[in-house]
Amino acid sequence: MDISAKTDYAVRALLTIAAVQGGHPVSADTLAQEQQLPRKFLESILGDLRRGGLVVSQRGAAGGYTLARPADEIAVAEVFRVVAGPLAEVRGLRPHETSYDGAAQHLPTLWVAVRASLRDVLDETSLADLLSGELPAHVRELAHRPGAWQSR
Repeated sequence: MDISAKTDYAVRALLTIAAVQGGHPVSADTLAQEQQLPRKFLESILGDLRRGGLVVSQRGAAGGYTLARPADEIAVAEVFRVVAGPLAEVRGLRPHETSYDGAAQHLPTLWVAVRASLRDVLDETSLADLLSGELPAHVRELAHRPGAWQSR
């Protein structure tokens, strides 16, 4: 799985917005500076997040962005879907839409399982979980598996 810069930046921006006490709007400049993100790219991402219903924008001197819902109601998977599309695709198809003949006939089952495992982590982890560091138990268990932090 490739997590694009766009997705990474979107999650980081939302976490920064969520971390602001009292739900005060956070400007794009503040987000860009705090997370060291390219401003123009961030503005495009914030537009996607606004159109996707994850943030609300407010104009003016005290303007900026706030979360559209509480952080505990926004799953990380929603962010992925808003900025990058489906969690898993195979050549532009959803995993359950694939079909193969012969030796590869069982491959769709694997692709569906991969998507399900992504859902288990990303749909079950909220922005609030990430902010607090209190990730769901099954996510913590995966991260603590032997070799989980090593490249293969």
